[in-house]
Amino acid sequence: MRGIQTPVRNVRRRIFKEIAKFGYEQRNLQDLEDLPYEIIPGEVAKYRDSIYRERAIVGERLRLAMGMSLNPADKPTRITKGIDESNISEKYYEPPLLQVIPSACNECKEKAFIVGEQCQGCMAHPCMEVCPKKAISFKDGYSYIDQEKCIKCGQCKKVCPYGAIYERKRPCANACGVGAIETDYAGRAKINPDKCVSCGMCMVNCPFGAIADKSQIYQLIKAMNEGAEVIAILAPAFVGQFGPKATPNKIKAALLDIGFADVWEVAVGADAGALEEAKHYVQSVATGKLPFLLTSCCPSWSMLGKKYFPEVIDEISNALTPMVATARAARITSPNAKIVFVGPCVAKKLEASRRTVRSEVDFVITFEELAGMFDAKEIDFNTYEKEEELNDAFGAGRGYAVASGVAGAIKACIDEYYPGTEVKIDHVEGLAECKKMLLQAKAGKKKGYLIEGMGCPGGCVAGAGTNIPVVKAQIQVKKFVKEAEDFVPPETAQY
Repeated sequence: MRGIQTPVRNVRRRIFKEIAKFGYEQRNLQDLEDLPYEIIPGEVAKYRDSIYRERAIVGERLRLAMGMSLNPADKPTRITKGIDESNISEKYYEPPLLQVIPSACNECKEKAFIVGEQCQGCMAHPCMEVCPKKAISFKDGYSYIDQEKCIKCGQCKKVCPYGAIYERKRPCANACGVGAIETDYAGRAKINPDKCVSCGMCMVNCPFGAIADKSQIYQLIKAMNEGAEVIAILAPAFVGQFGPKATPNKIKAALLDIGFADVWEVAVGADAGALEEAKHYVQSVATGKLPFLLTSCCPSWSMLGKKYFPEVIDEISNALTPMVATARAARITSPNAKIVFVGPCVAKKLEASRRTVRSEVDFVITFEELAGMFDAKEIDFNTYEKEEELNDAFGAGRGYAVASGVAGAIKACIDEYYPGTEVKIDHVEGLAECKKMLLQAKAGKKKGYLIEGMGCPGGCVAGAGTNIPVVKAQIQVKKFVKEAEDFVPPETAQY
C-alpha cells in the first residue's frame, strides 16, 4: 500500500513524528503515556470497535518506535515500562524486529477455497471431478467444499467455467514468500522467527497495520543532542521518496539542517561492490571454479540462501554490501563519527545488528522514519529552498535501487574491464521467486550465471520503508542514474 495515504500510514507517520519531537525537544519520556490521547482524540472510535482499543494499539506502536518490544497482552503494563533501556544514544535492534500487535490483528481467516454465489450448480460439475480428495459435493443445488478434506490445491478454481470459486487469502501470509506467517491460539497472525527473513512485506500488506517494526530514531536524535558527529549514508532509492520537489540537493541540505554532519550516497559503496563482484565473477565463475555467483546486497535474499539453502553459501558473493562499503569509506574521513544508513529496507536493520557490521553502522532508519523526522523539524519540501550538492556516485551504483540494476551494473563493469568475457545474467524479485531460482541453481540449471536476487518485488524501491509507489520510484531512480557523470566507475573506486 505504498504511495496511498491510508489511515494506517498516517498513524505510523504521526508516531515517528512524535517520537522524533520527543528526541529533539528532550522531553520527559514519561509523557509518552499522554500521546495516545493526542493522536486518537475524542470519545468515539474511528477505525476500530473501541476508542480504548485504538489507543492501546497506538501505545504499542510507540513502544516499537522507541525500539522496545511489545507489552504482554495478558498483564497490566504501561507504555513506558522499561523505557530507561531505550533512553540511550546507542541501541541495536533486538529480535524480533517485526512484531504482530495482537490488539490490532483482525484475525483474518486463513487460506481456503470458497464457492461464491456465481455457482450455477452445473451438470458437468468439473470442480467435483478434479478434486483429488473428494472434498466437493452438491448441497441444495450448489457446490460445497468440505474445508477439513480440502488440501487447497486450487484445481477446482481452475476448472470452474463461471469463476465461482475464489481463493481466500490472509494478506500478510499471501505477501510472505517464505511461509513465516502462522496463526496463534486466538486466530491472530504470528511470525515464525525461524522462517522469517525480515523483508517486511507482511507489514506493508496488512490493511489493519497490525505488523510493525522497531525504530532507532529516538536514539539517533539523542546521539545528535549529545554532540556526536553523525553521518547519513543515503541508499540509492531515496530519490523521489519525499515528494516531487525534494531534489537530491534539497534532501542533503535538509539532512544537514536536522542534525547530520555530512551526507554520502550509498551508491558509492555500490560502485565499489559492482567492481568487486565483476572481478569475482570473472575469476571464479567464468573460469569454472564456481558454478554460479549470487549477489549479496539484498539482506533478505542473502538470508534466504543461508537459511533455506546452506549448500549455496559459498556461491554468495563475499563483496561488502553497499551499506557497509560506504560506511567504511565514511569512517576513513571521519573515524569517530556515528554512521546512519537511511534506506528503504527493514532487513538492513538486522544486517546492521550483526556483530561483524556493528562496528561499521551505528543506526539504520527507513525513508518513512526520516519523513517523520522532517515533520518534527517542520521541513516542508514544497517551500524548502536550501540546497547542498550531492553528486558522489556513478550511474552503476545508483542503479542498484531497481530490480536488475545490480546485475546490470556488474555486467557493465565486466564489459569495461574484462572485455570478451561472456556473462550470463538472471534476476528474480520477491522471495517466492527467489526460492524457485535457488532451487534451480541447486539443481545445476544455472551454471555460469550471475544471479541477482531481490527480496522485494521491484527491487529496493519496493522496500517496506518506502513512501511512494514502486513505479514512480523506479522512474525517479532511472532519471538519477542518467544524471551521473559516468555510468561505469573507475577501477580505483574500491574500499
